[in-house]
Amino acid sequence: MAEIRSILATDCGSTTTKAIFIEKQNGEYRLVVRGQAPTTVEAPFDDVTVGVVNAVREVEELAGRRILDDTNHIITPTRADGSGVDVYLSTSSAGGGLQMTVAGVVKAMSAESAERAALGAGAIIIDVIAVDDGRKDYEKVKRIRELRPDMILCSGGTDGGTVKHLVEMAEMLVSADPKPRLGIGLRLPVIYAGNKEAREPIKDILDDRVDLRIVDNLRPTLDRENLDPAREAIHELFLQHVMQQAPGYGKLSDWVSSGIMSTPNAVGKIIQTVAEQQNIDVLAADIGGATTDVFSVFGGIYNRTVSANLGMSYSICNVLAEAGVAGIKRWTPFDVDDAGLRNTLRNKMIRPTTVPQSLRDLRVEQAVSREALRLAFEHHKTLARSLKGVQTQRTIGELMDQKETGATLVNLMNLNMIVGSGGVLSHAPRRVEAAYMMLDAFQPEGVTMLAVDSIFMMPQLGVLSTIHPEAAAQVFQRDCLIKLGSVIAPTGKGKLGEPALCVTIDNETHTVTHGSLKLVPLGIGESRMATIKPFGKLDVGAGRGRELTATVEGGAVGLIIDCRGRPVYLPEDPKARIEMLLRWYAAFGLEAE
Repeated sequence: MAEIRSILATDCGSTTTKAIFIEKQNGEYRLVVRGQAPTTVEAPFDDVTVGVVNAVREVEELAGRRILDDTNHIITPTRADGSGVDVYLSTSSAGGGLQMTVAGVVKAMSAESAERAALGAGAIIIDVIAVDDGRKDYEKVKRIRELRPDMILCSGGTDGGTVKHLVEMAEMLVSADPKPRLGIGLRLPVIYAGNKEAREPIKDILDDRVDLRIVDNLRPTLDRENLDPAREAIHELFLQHVMQQAPGYGKLSDWVSSGIMSTPNAVGKIIQTVAEQQNIDVLAADIGGATTDVFSVFGGIYNRTVSANLGMSYSICNVLAEAGVAGIKRWTPFDVDDAGLRNTLRNKMIRPTTVPQSLRDLRVEQAVSREALRLAFEHHKTLARSLKGVQTQRTIGELMDQKETGATLVNLMNLNMIVGSGGVLSHAPRRVEAAYMMLDAFQPEGVTMLAVDSIFMMPQLGVLSTIHPEAAAQVFQRDCLIKLGSVIAPTGKGKLGEPALCVTIDNETHTVTHGSLKLVPLGIGESRMATIKPFGKLDVGAGRGRELTATVEGGAVGLIIDCRGRPVYLPEDPKARIEMLLRWYAAFGLEAE
Protein backbone atom coordinates (compact mmCIF):
# COMPACT_ATOMS: atom_id res chain seq x y z
CA MET A 1 0.00 0.00 0.00
CA ALA A 2 1.36 3.45 -0.93
CA GLU A 3 2.23 5.81 1.94
CA ILE A 4 -0.67 7.98 3.09
CA ARG A 5 0.43 11.63 3.03
CA SER A 6 -2.87 13.58 2.88
CA ILE A 7 -6.13 12.81 4.69
CA LEU A 8 -9.54 14.48 4.50
CA ALA A 9 -12.05 13.57 7.22
CA THR A 10 -15.59 14.84 7.82
CA ASP A 11 -18.05 14.51 10.70
CA CYS A 12 -21.71 14.93 9.71
CA GLY A 13 -23.34 16.04 12.97
CA SER A 14 -27.04 16.68 13.48
CA THR A 15 -26.55 20.45 12.95
CA THR A 16 -22.99 21.03 11.62
CA THR A 17 -20.75 19.13 9.19
CA LYS A 18 -17.07 19.60 10.09
CA ALA A 19 -14.14 18.82 7.75
CA ILE A 20 -10.44 18.57 8.65
CA PHE A 21 -7.42 18.26 6.34
CA ILE A 22 -4.32 16.43 7.67
CA GLU A 23 -0.96 16.27 5.91
CA LYS A 24 2.41 14.64 6.60
CA GLN A 25 4.93 17.44 7.14
CA ASN A 26 8.59 16.93 8.15
CA GLY A 27 7.94 13.29 8.98
CA GLU A 28 4.85 13.83 11.18
CA TYR A 29 1.10 14.20 10.62
CA ARG A 30 -0.38 17.62 11.41
CA LEU A 31 -3.78 19.32 11.07
CA VAL A 32 -3.49 21.88 8.24
CA VAL A 33 -6.95 23.51 8.04
CA ARG A 34 -10.56 22.89 9.00
CA GLY A 35 -13.89 23.93 7.48
CA GLN A 36 -17.53 23.62 8.43
CA ALA A 37 -21.01 24.05 6.97
CA PRO A 38 -24.60 23.39 8.08
CA THR A 39 -25.67 19.72 7.77
CA THR A 40 -28.13 19.26 4.89
CA VAL A 41 -29.98 16.10 5.86
CA GLU A 42 -33.35 17.88 6.07
CA ALA A 43 -35.49 19.82 3.55
CA PRO A 44 -34.94 21.66 1.25
CA PHE A 45 -31.73 19.72 0.38
CA ASP A 46 -32.50 16.21 1.71
CA ASP A 47 -28.94 15.20 0.87
CA VAL A 48 -26.13 14.90 3.43
CA THR A 49 -23.44 15.25 0.72
CA VAL A 50 -24.41 18.90 0.01
CA GLY A 51 -23.17 19.89 3.50
CA VAL A 52 -20.05 17.74 3.03
CA VAL A 53 -19.22 19.49 -0.28
CA ASN A 54 -19.78 22.93 1.32
CA ALA A 55 -17.44 22.11 4.23
CA VAL A 56 -14.79 20.68 1.86
CA ARG A 57 -15.02 23.84 -0.30
CA GLU A 58 -13.96 25.87 2.73
CA VAL A 59 -11.01 23.48 3.26
CA GLU A 60 -10.05 23.88 -0.43
CA GLU A 61 -9.99 27.68 -0.14
CA LEU A 62 -8.00 27.70 3.11
CA ALA A 63 -5.49 25.03 2.02
CA GLY A 64 -5.13 26.38 -1.53
CA ARG A 65 -5.54 22.84 -2.85
CA ARG A 66 -8.06 21.31 -5.24
CA ILE A 67 -9.95 18.44 -3.59
CA LEU A 68 -13.29 18.35 -5.50
CA ASP A 69 -13.59 17.51 -9.20
CA ASP A 70 -15.94 19.24 -11.70
CA THR A 71 -18.86 17.02 -10.62
CA ASN A 72 -18.35 17.91 -6.90
CA HIS A 73 -16.88 14.51 -6.06
CA ILE A 74 -13.89 14.17 -3.74
CA ILE A 75 -10.78 13.18 -5.72
CA THR A 76 -9.06 10.06 -4.27
CA PRO A 77 -6.25 9.09 -4.45
CA THR A 78 -4.07 12.15 -5.06
CA ARG A 79 -3.47 12.86 -8.75
CA ALA A 80 -0.09 13.59 -10.39
CA ASP A 81 -0.91 17.34 -10.47
CA GLY A 82 -1.28 17.37 -6.64
CA SER A 83 -5.08 17.65 -6.59
CA GLY A 84 -7.20 15.40 -4.38
CA VAL A 85 -6.32 13.50 -1.18
CA ASP A 86 -4.90 10.03 -0.50
CA VAL A 87 -7.73 9.03 1.84
CA TYR A 88 -11.24 10.38 2.58
CA LEU A 89 -13.02 9.25 5.78
CA SER A 90 -16.28 10.24 7.46
CA THR A 91 -18.30 9.81 10.62
CA SER A 92 -22.00 10.61 10.97
CA SER A 93 -24.73 11.12 13.53
CA ALA A 94 -26.99 12.82 10.98
CA GLY A 95 -29.59 10.05 11.16
CA GLY A 96 -30.56 11.33 14.62
CA GLY A 97 -28.48 8.76 16.49
CA LEU A 98 -29.05 5.05 17.07
CA GLN A 99 -31.98 4.38 19.41
CA MET A 100 -31.99 0.88 20.91
CA THR A 101 -33.96 -1.29 23.30
CA VAL A 102 -32.02 -4.01 25.12
CA ALA A 103 -33.60 -7.14 26.58
CA GLY A 104 -32.05 -9.62 29.00
CA VAL A 105 -33.12 -12.33 31.42
CA VAL A 106 -31.67 -10.96 34.69
CA LYS A 107 -31.68 -7.15 34.96
CA ALA A 108 -28.51 -6.96 37.06
CA MET A 109 -26.52 -9.36 34.85
CA SER A 110 -27.42 -10.15 31.23
CA ALA A 111 -29.45 -6.96 30.71
CA GLU A 112 -26.60 -4.85 32.13
CA SER A 113 -24.04 -6.62 29.88
CA ALA A 114 -26.32 -5.93 26.88
CA GLU A 115 -26.55 -2.28 27.96
CA ARG A 116 -22.74 -1.99 28.10
CA ALA A 117 -22.43 -3.58 24.62
CA ALA A 118 -25.00 -1.20 23.09
CA LEU A 119 -23.58 1.94 24.73
CA GLY A 120 -20.08 1.00 23.61
CA ALA A 121 -21.33 0.74 20.01
CA GLY A 122 -22.64 4.32 20.05
CA ALA A 123 -26.30 3.75 20.90
CA ILE A 124 -28.79 5.72 22.97
CA ILE A 125 -30.73 3.21 25.08
CA ILE A 126 -34.43 4.01 25.30
CA ASP A 127 -35.46 1.04 27.46
CA VAL A 128 -34.02 -1.98 29.28
CA ILE A 129 -36.39 -4.96 29.43
CA ALA A 130 -35.74 -7.96 31.69
CA VAL A 131 -37.74 -10.95 32.89
CA ASP A 132 -37.30 -9.71 36.49
CA ASP A 133 -37.85 -5.96 35.92
CA GLY A 134 -41.18 -5.94 37.80
CA ARG A 135 -43.38 -5.15 34.78
CA LYS A 136 -46.18 -7.40 33.50
CA ASP A 137 -45.73 -8.94 30.01
CA TYR A 138 -48.51 -6.81 28.48
CA GLU A 139 -46.76 -3.66 29.81
CA LYS A 140 -43.49 -4.68 28.14
CA VAL A 141 -45.27 -5.40 24.83
CA LYS A 142 -47.01 -2.01 24.97
CA ARG A 143 -43.69 -0.29 25.72
CA ILE A 144 -41.88 -1.88 22.74
CA ARG A 145 -44.75 -0.88 20.40
CA GLU A 146 -44.78 2.72 21.63
CA LEU A 147 -41.01 3.29 21.50
CA ARG A 148 -40.30 2.02 17.97
CA PRO A 149 -36.55 1.50 18.47
CA ASP A 150 -34.09 1.29 15.55
CA MET A 151 -32.85 -2.05 16.84
CA ILE A 152 -33.28 -4.57 19.68
CA LEU A 153 -30.46 -6.50 21.37
CA CYS A 154 -31.51 -9.70 23.18
CA SER A 155 -29.25 -11.55 25.59
CA GLY A 156 -29.42 -13.90 28.54
CA GLY A 157 -28.24 -17.14 30.02
CA THR A 158 -24.73 -18.56 30.10
CA ASP A 159 -23.86 -21.11 27.42
CA GLY A 160 -25.50 -24.44 28.24
CA GLY A 161 -27.97 -22.89 30.71
CA THR A 162 -31.77 -22.74 30.66
CA VAL A 163 -33.60 -21.88 27.42
CA LYS A 164 -37.15 -21.31 28.74
CA HIS A 165 -36.84 -17.59 29.61
CA LEU A 166 -35.19 -16.79 26.28
CA VAL A 167 -38.01 -18.46 24.33
CA GLU A 168 -40.54 -16.45 26.38
CA MET A 169 -38.62 -13.25 25.54
CA ALA A 170 -38.74 -14.09 21.80
CA GLU A 171 -42.49 -14.82 22.00
CA MET A 172 -43.01 -11.45 23.71
CA LEU A 173 -41.24 -9.75 20.76
CA VAL A 174 -43.56 -11.56 18.33
CA SER A 175 -46.57 -10.28 20.32
CA ALA A 176 -45.21 -6.73 20.21
CA ASP A 177 -44.56 -6.95 16.43
CA PRO A 178 -42.31 -3.85 16.61
CA LYS A 179 -41.85 -1.56 13.59
CA PRO A 180 -38.59 0.37 13.02
CA ARG A 181 -38.52 4.17 13.42
CA LEU A 182 -37.08 4.75 9.93
CA GLY A 183 -37.72 2.99 6.61
CA ILE A 184 -41.25 1.97 5.66
CA GLY A 185 -41.67 -1.75 5.03
CA LEU A 186 -38.30 -2.72 6.52
CA ARG A 187 -38.02 -5.43 9.13
CA LEU A 188 -36.72 -4.44 12.54
CA PRO A 189 -33.11 -5.58 13.14
CA VAL A 190 -32.84 -7.87 16.19
CA ILE A 191 -29.48 -9.15 17.46
CA TYR A 192 -29.49 -12.32 19.56
CA ALA A 193 -26.40 -12.60 21.79
CA GLY A 194 -27.50 -15.08 24.45
CA ASN A 195 -27.15 -18.77 25.40
CA LYS A 196 -26.07 -20.70 22.29
CA GLU A 197 -28.39 -23.60 23.22
CA ALA A 198 -31.38 -21.29 22.53
CA ARG A 199 -30.28 -20.26 19.01
CA GLU A 200 -32.45 -22.78 17.13
CA PRO A 201 -35.70 -22.14 19.06
CA ILE A 202 -35.11 -18.35 18.79
CA LYS A 203 -34.56 -18.75 15.03
CA ASP A 204 -37.79 -20.73 14.66
CA ILE A 205 -39.80 -18.04 16.48
CA LEU A 206 -38.25 -14.83 15.10
CA ASP A 207 -36.70 -15.57 11.70
CA ASP A 208 -39.77 -14.72 9.58
CA ARG A 209 -40.79 -11.71 11.71
CA VAL A 210 -37.61 -9.63 12.10
CA ASP A 211 -34.19 -9.18 10.51
CA LEU A 212 -32.44 -11.59 12.92
CA ARG A 213 -28.68 -11.61 13.44
CA ILE A 214 -27.16 -14.26 15.75
CA VAL A 215 -23.77 -13.57 17.35
CA ASP A 216 -21.66 -15.07 20.16
CA ASN A 217 -23.04 -14.92 23.70
CA LEU A 218 -22.37 -11.65 25.55
CA ARG A 219 -21.93 -13.55 28.82
CA PRO A 220 -20.72 -17.09 27.87
CA THR A 221 -19.84 -17.79 31.52
CA LEU A 222 -20.68 -15.91 34.73
CA ASP A 223 -17.15 -14.56 35.06
CA ARG A 224 -16.57 -13.53 31.43
CA GLU A 225 -18.04 -10.82 29.22
CA ASN A 226 -17.62 -10.96 25.43
CA LEU A 227 -19.03 -7.67 24.12
CA ASP A 228 -17.17 -7.23 20.82
CA PRO A 229 -19.22 -9.54 18.51
CA ALA A 230 -22.47 -7.82 19.59
CA ARG A 231 -20.90 -4.35 19.19
CA GLU A 232 -19.69 -5.20 15.67
CA ALA A 233 -23.17 -6.45 14.70
CA ILE A 234 -24.82 -3.30 16.13
CA HIS A 235 -22.41 -1.12 14.17
CA GLU A 236 -22.95 -3.05 10.91
CA LEU A 237 -26.77 -3.05 11.21
CA PHE A 238 -26.75 0.65 12.12
CA LEU A 239 -24.91 1.42 8.88
CA GLN A 240 -27.24 -0.78 6.81
CA HIS A 241 -30.60 0.06 8.39
CA VAL A 242 -30.47 3.43 10.13
CA MET A 243 -27.82 5.52 8.39
CA GLN A 244 -28.94 4.29 4.95
CA GLN A 245 -32.24 6.07 5.63
CA ALA A 246 -30.48 9.44 6.01
CA PRO A 247 -30.91 11.20 2.64
CA GLY A 248 -27.76 11.13 0.49
CA TYR A 249 -26.03 8.63 2.77
CA GLY A 250 -25.70 6.00 0.01
CA LYS A 251 -23.85 8.55 -2.13
CA LEU A 252 -21.52 9.43 0.75
CA SER A 253 -20.67 5.78 1.40
CA ASP A 254 -19.48 5.47 -2.22
CA TRP A 255 -17.04 8.37 -1.69
CA VAL A 256 -15.27 7.20 1.47
CA SER A 257 -12.10 5.08 1.50
CA SER A 258 -13.30 3.10 4.56
CA GLY A 259 -16.76 2.49 6.09
CA ILE A 260 -18.61 5.40 7.69
CA MET A 261 -18.59 5.25 11.48
CA SER A 262 -21.14 6.64 13.95
CA THR A 263 -19.78 9.75 15.72
CA PRO A 264 -19.80 8.47 19.36
CA ASN A 265 -18.31 5.14 18.27
CA ALA A 266 -15.46 7.06 16.61
CA VAL A 267 -14.81 9.19 19.73
CA GLY A 268 -14.60 5.96 21.75
CA LYS A 269 -12.07 4.56 19.26
CA ILE A 270 -9.63 7.49 19.65
CA ILE A 271 -9.91 7.34 23.47
CA GLN A 272 -9.12 3.59 23.34
CA THR A 273 -6.23 4.16 20.91
CA VAL A 274 -4.64 6.81 23.16
CA ALA A 275 -5.11 4.71 26.33
CA GLU A 276 -3.52 1.71 24.59
CA GLN A 277 -0.60 3.57 23.01
CA GLN A 278 0.34 5.45 26.19
CA ASN A 279 -0.71 2.64 28.56
CA ILE A 280 -2.77 5.02 30.72
CA ASP A 281 -6.26 5.22 32.27
CA VAL A 282 -8.34 7.92 30.53
CA LEU A 283 -11.72 9.54 31.16
CA ALA A 284 -13.34 11.75 28.50
CA ALA A 285 -16.62 13.69 28.59
CA ASP A 286 -18.39 15.35 25.68
CA ILE A 287 -21.11 17.75 26.83
CA GLY A 288 -23.51 18.80 24.07
CA GLY A 289 -26.80 20.65 23.82
CA ALA A 290 -28.99 17.59 24.34
CA THR A 291 -26.75 14.79 25.66
CA THR A 292 -23.55 14.21 27.62
CA ASP A 293 -21.37 11.25 26.64
CA VAL A 294 -18.77 9.86 29.06
CA PHE A 295 -16.00 7.50 27.84
CA SER A 296 -13.44 5.72 30.01
CA VAL A 297 -10.64 3.18 29.81
CA PHE A 298 -9.67 1.74 33.22
CA GLY A 299 -7.24 -1.17 33.34
CA GLY A 300 -7.68 -1.66 29.59
CA ILE A 301 -11.50 -2.00 29.88
CA TYR A 302 -13.47 0.46 27.73
CA ASN A 303 -16.88 1.80 28.74
CA ARG A 304 -19.17 4.47 27.35
CA THR A 305 -22.41 5.91 28.71
CA VAL A 306 -24.87 8.40 27.23
CA SER A 307 -26.85 10.65 29.54
CA ALA A 308 -29.46 11.39 26.89
CA ASN A 309 -31.31 13.87 29.12
CA LEU A 310 -28.39 16.04 30.29
CA GLY A 311 -27.22 18.89 28.08
CA MET A 312 -26.60 22.62 27.93
CA SER A 313 -29.49 23.80 25.73
CA TYR A 314 -32.28 21.41 24.69
CA SER A 315 -31.87 19.40 27.93
CA ILE A 316 -30.85 22.20 30.31
CA CYS A 317 -34.15 21.98 32.24
CA ASN A 318 -33.55 18.26 32.82
CA VAL A 319 -30.28 19.22 34.57
CA LEU A 320 -32.33 21.65 36.70
CA ALA A 321 -34.87 18.90 37.49
CA GLU A 322 -32.18 16.35 38.46
CA ALA A 323 -29.78 18.62 40.33
CA GLY A 324 -32.45 20.90 41.80
CA VAL A 325 -32.14 24.67 42.21
CA ALA A 326 -29.95 24.19 45.31
CA GLY A 327 -27.57 21.88 43.38
CA ILE A 328 -26.91 24.55 40.74
CA LYS A 329 -26.87 27.50 43.17
CA ARG A 330 -24.08 25.95 45.26
CA TRP A 331 -21.64 26.66 42.40
CA THR A 332 -22.66 30.31 41.76
CA PRO A 333 -20.29 32.84 43.41
CA PHE A 334 -23.18 35.26 44.10
CA ASP A 335 -26.73 35.12 45.42
CA VAL A 336 -29.27 33.90 42.83
CA ASP A 337 -33.03 34.25 43.02
CA ASP A 338 -34.67 30.80 42.59
CA ALA A 339 -37.38 31.99 40.16
CA GLY A 340 -34.82 34.02 38.18
CA LEU A 341 -32.56 30.97 37.83
CA ARG A 342 -35.44 28.80 36.57
CA ASN A 343 -36.43 31.46 34.02
CA THR A 344 -32.86 31.90 32.77
CA LEU A 345 -32.59 28.16 32.12
CA ARG A 346 -36.05 27.92 30.51
CA ASN A 347 -35.09 30.76 28.14
CA LYS A 348 -31.95 28.84 27.17
CA MET A 349 -34.04 25.74 26.44
CA ILE A 350 -36.44 27.54 24.08
CA ARG A 351 -33.61 29.55 22.45
CA PRO A 352 -30.85 26.93 22.34
CA THR A 353 -28.44 28.88 20.12
CA THR A 354 -28.14 31.92 22.42
CA VAL A 355 -24.88 32.61 24.27
CA PRO A 356 -24.50 34.30 27.70
CA GLN A 357 -24.68 38.09 27.41
CA SER A 358 -23.05 39.00 30.74
CA LEU A 359 -20.39 37.54 33.03
CA ARG A 360 -23.13 36.72 35.54
CA ASP A 361 -25.06 34.72 32.89
CA LEU A 362 -21.84 32.89 31.98
CA ARG A 363 -21.19 31.91 35.60
CA VAL A 364 -24.76 30.53 35.90
CA GLU A 365 -24.28 28.49 32.70
CA GLN A 366 -20.94 27.18 34.00
CA ALA A 367 -22.65 26.21 37.30
CA VAL A 368 -25.17 24.16 35.28
CA SER A 369 -22.34 22.49 33.31
CA ARG A 370 -20.71 21.35 36.59
CA GLU A 371 -23.93 19.58 37.60
CA ALA A 372 -24.56 18.11 34.11
CA LEU A 373 -21.03 16.67 34.01
CA ARG A 374 -21.23 15.46 37.63
CA LEU A 375 -24.58 13.68 37.06
CA ALA A 376 -23.37 12.13 33.77
CA PHE A 377 -20.22 10.92 35.57
CA GLU A 378 -22.29 9.39 38.41
CA HIS A 379 -24.37 7.58 35.76
CA HIS A 380 -21.15 6.35 34.10
CA LYS A 381 -19.82 4.97 37.40
CA THR A 382 -22.96 2.84 37.86
CA LEU A 383 -22.48 1.14 34.47
CA ALA A 384 -18.66 0.90 34.29
CA ARG A 385 -18.61 -2.03 36.70
CA SER A 386 -16.89 -5.34 37.20
CA LEU A 387 -19.18 -8.31 36.56
CA LYS A 388 -22.08 -9.01 38.90
CA GLY A 389 -23.02 -12.53 39.89
CA VAL A 390 -19.37 -13.62 40.10
CA GLN A 391 -18.23 -15.36 43.26
CA THR A 392 -14.92 -13.98 44.52
CA GLN A 393 -12.68 -15.17 47.34
CA ARG A 394 -12.18 -12.32 49.78
CA THR A 395 -10.22 -11.83 52.97
CA ILE A 396 -11.87 -10.73 56.22
CA GLY A 397 -10.28 -7.27 55.72
CA GLU A 398 -11.93 -6.91 52.32
CA LEU A 399 -15.28 -7.98 53.75
CA MET A 400 -14.93 -5.30 56.43
CA ASP A 401 -14.29 -2.80 53.60
CA GLN A 402 -17.68 -3.75 52.07
CA LYS A 403 -16.14 -4.18 48.61
CA GLU A 404 -18.88 -6.16 46.87
CA THR A 405 -18.65 -7.73 43.44
CA GLY A 406 -19.97 -5.47 40.73
CA ALA A 407 -17.90 -2.56 42.11
CA THR A 408 -17.30 0.36 39.77
CA LEU A 409 -14.16 0.21 37.62
CA VAL A 410 -13.75 4.00 37.93
CA ASN A 411 -10.74 4.54 40.19
CA LEU A 412 -9.93 8.25 40.35
CA MET A 413 -6.63 7.68 42.17
CA ASN A 414 -5.36 5.59 39.22
CA LEU A 415 -6.72 7.98 36.57
CA ASN A 416 -3.98 9.59 34.45
CA MET A 417 -5.94 11.99 32.23
CA ILE A 418 -9.34 13.67 31.94
CA VAL A 419 -10.33 15.10 28.53
CA GLY A 420 -13.21 17.60 28.30
CA SER A 421 -15.05 18.35 25.08
CA GLY A 422 -18.15 20.23 23.92
CA GLY A 423 -18.97 23.93 23.55
CA VAL A 424 -19.10 24.95 27.22
CA LEU A 425 -15.57 23.53 27.79
CA SER A 426 -13.85 23.91 24.39
CA HIS A 427 -15.15 27.48 23.88
CA ALA A 428 -14.88 28.78 27.47
CA PRO A 429 -13.55 32.40 27.29
CA ARG A 430 -10.43 31.34 29.23
CA ARG A 431 -8.83 27.90 29.51
CA VAL A 432 -8.65 28.24 33.29
CA GLU A 433 -12.49 28.31 33.37
CA ALA A 434 -12.63 24.92 31.60
CA ALA A 435 -10.11 23.51 34.10
CA TYR A 436 -12.15 24.87 37.04
CA MET A 437 -15.42 23.36 35.72
CA MET A 438 -13.79 19.93 35.20
CA LEU A 439 -12.17 20.09 38.65
CA ASP A 440 -15.54 20.65 40.38
CA ALA A 441 -17.46 18.13 38.23
CA PHE A 442 -15.04 15.16 38.33
CA GLN A 443 -13.09 15.92 41.53
CA PRO A 444 -9.93 14.00 40.51
CA GLU A 445 -7.71 12.39 43.17
CA GLY A 446 -3.92 12.03 43.38
CA VAL A 447 -2.07 13.41 40.35
CA THR A 448 -4.16 13.79 37.14
CA MET A 449 -3.67 15.66 33.86
CA LEU A 450 -6.57 17.87 32.68
CA ALA A 451 -7.01 18.53 28.94
CA VAL A 452 -9.63 19.86 26.50
CA ASP A 453 -10.35 19.07 22.85
CA SER A 454 -9.44 22.27 20.99
CA ILE A 455 -12.03 22.22 18.18
CA PHE A 456 -13.85 18.88 18.62
CA MET A 457 -12.12 16.75 16.02
CA MET A 458 -12.12 13.53 18.08
CA PRO A 459 -14.70 11.79 15.81
CA GLN A 460 -12.61 12.27 12.65
CA LEU A 461 -9.46 11.12 14.47
CA GLY A 462 -11.36 8.08 15.79
CA VAL A 463 -12.27 6.84 12.31
CA LEU A 464 -8.69 7.61 11.19
CA SER A 465 -7.32 5.46 14.04
CA THR A 466 -8.95 2.39 12.44
CA ILE A 467 -6.76 2.67 9.32
CA HIS A 468 -3.77 4.72 10.54
CA PRO A 469 -3.44 4.73 14.38
CA GLU A 470 -0.06 6.51 14.25
CA ALA A 471 -1.40 9.51 12.27
CA ALA A 472 -4.49 9.74 14.52
CA ALA A 473 -2.38 9.68 17.70
CA GLN A 474 0.07 12.30 16.40
CA VAL A 475 -2.67 14.78 15.43
CA PHE A 476 -4.56 14.05 18.67
CA GLN A 477 -1.48 14.85 20.79
CA ARG A 478 -0.24 17.89 18.83
CA ASP A 479 -3.34 19.62 17.42
CA CYS A 480 -6.46 18.27 19.09
CA LEU A 481 -5.51 18.00 22.75
CA ILE A 482 -4.79 21.16 24.72
CA LYS A 483 -3.19 20.20 28.02
CA LEU A 484 -4.38 22.47 30.83
CA GLY A 485 -1.99 21.12 33.46
CA SER A 486 -1.62 18.52 36.21
CA VAL A 487 -3.84 18.56 39.30
CA ILE A 488 -2.57 17.43 42.71
CA ALA A 489 -5.57 16.59 44.94
CA PRO A 490 -5.39 14.67 48.23
CA THR A 491 -8.33 12.65 49.57
CA GLY A 492 -9.44 12.89 53.16
CA LYS A 493 -10.69 15.67 55.42
CA GLY A 494 -9.02 18.22 57.66
CA LYS A 495 -9.63 21.43 59.58
CA LEU A 496 -10.17 24.52 57.39
CA GLY A 497 -7.12 26.78 57.32
CA GLU A 498 -4.68 24.16 58.68
CA PRO A 499 -1.80 22.94 56.41
CA ALA A 500 -2.87 20.08 54.12
CA LEU A 501 0.00 19.60 51.62
CA CYS A 502 3.61 20.60 51.05
CA VAL A 503 4.61 20.42 47.37
CA THR A 504 8.31 20.91 46.57
CA ILE A 505 9.33 21.68 42.96
CA ASP A 506 12.78 22.99 41.95
CA ASN A 507 13.74 23.60 45.62
CA GLU A 508 10.66 25.80 46.06
CA THR A 509 8.03 24.61 48.58
CA HIS A 510 4.33 25.46 48.30
CA THR A 511 2.26 24.87 51.44
CA VAL A 512 -1.49 24.72 50.80
CA THR A 513 -4.15 24.76 53.53
CA HIS A 514 -7.37 22.77 53.85
CA GLY A 515 -10.24 24.29 51.86
CA SER A 516 -8.04 26.19 49.41
CA LEU A 517 -6.76 26.08 45.82
CA LYS A 518 -3.35 27.18 44.51
CA LEU A 519 -2.12 27.75 40.96
CA VAL A 520 1.62 27.27 40.36
CA PRO A 521 2.99 28.63 37.04
CA LEU A 522 4.21 25.76 34.83
CA GLY A 523 4.10 26.17 31.05
CA ILE A 524 3.04 23.90 28.18
CA GLY A 525 5.51 21.05 27.67
CA GLU A 526 7.27 21.67 31.02
CA SER A 527 7.65 18.63 33.29
CA ARG A 528 9.03 18.63 36.84
CA MET A 529 9.60 16.11 39.63
CA ALA A 530 7.45 17.06 42.60
CA THR A 531 7.77 15.84 46.17
CA ILE A 532 4.28 15.84 47.69
CA LYS A 533 3.99 15.54 51.47
CA PRO A 534 0.44 15.24 52.88
CA PHE A 535 -0.30 16.15 56.53
CA GLY A 536 -2.39 14.02 58.88
CA LYS A 537 -4.36 11.24 57.23
CA LEU A 538 -4.53 12.77 53.75
CA ASP A 539 -3.65 10.50 50.80
CA VAL A 540 -2.19 11.51 47.41
CA GLY A 541 -1.72 7.96 46.11
CA ALA A 542 1.08 6.54 48.29
CA GLY A 543 -1.14 5.82 51.31
CA ARG A 544 -2.42 7.93 54.22
CA GLY A 545 0.13 10.51 55.34
CA ARG A 546 2.81 9.10 53.02
CA GLU A 547 5.06 11.20 50.84
CA LEU A 548 4.82 10.78 47.06
CA THR A 549 7.34 11.70 44.37
CA ALA A 550 5.65 12.16 40.99
CA THR A 551 6.17 13.84 37.63
CA VAL A 552 3.86 16.82 37.13
CA GLU A 553 3.31 18.57 33.81
CA GLY A 554 2.34 22.13 33.02
CA GLY A 555 -0.13 23.38 30.43
CA ALA A 556 -2.28 26.31 29.33
CA VAL A 557 -3.36 26.85 32.98
CA GLY A 558 -0.37 25.58 35.03
CA LEU A 559 -0.06 23.21 37.97
CA ILE A 560 -3.19 23.13 40.17
CA ILE A 561 -3.04 22.13 43.85
CA ASP A 562 -6.55 21.34 45.13
CA CYS A 563 -6.90 20.86 48.91
CA ARG A 564 -10.68 21.31 49.13
CA GLY A 565 -11.29 17.71 50.27
CA ARG A 566 -13.15 14.90 48.47
CA PRO A 567 -16.03 15.40 48.00
CA VAL A 568 -15.38 19.16 47.74
CA TYR A 569 -16.56 20.77 50.97
CA LEU A 570 -18.98 23.73 50.63
CA PRO A 571 -20.55 25.40 53.72
CA GLU A 572 -24.34 25.18 54.13
CA ASP A 573 -24.62 28.86 55.05
CA PRO A 574 -25.10 30.85 51.78
CA LYS A 575 -22.92 33.79 52.92
CA ALA A 576 -20.01 31.54 53.99
CA ARG A 577 -20.36 29.48 50.78
CA ILE A 578 -20.21 32.57 48.52
CA GLU A 579 -17.15 33.86 50.45
CA MET A 580 -15.39 30.53 49.92
CA LEU A 581 -16.28 30.42 46.19
CA LEU A 582 -14.95 33.97 45.76
CA ARG A 583 -11.61 32.88 47.32
CA TRP A 584 -11.40 29.98 44.82
CA TYR A 585 -12.23 32.28 41.88
CA ALA A 586 -9.49 34.67 43.06
CA ALA A 587 -6.98 31.76 43.27
CA PHE A 588 -7.61 31.14 39.55
CA GLY A 589 -7.44 34.87 38.73
CA LEU A 590 -11.13 34.93 37.72
CA GLU A 591 -13.82 37.55 38.30
CA ALA A 592 -17.10 36.28 39.75
CA GLU A 593 -19.41 38.77 38.00
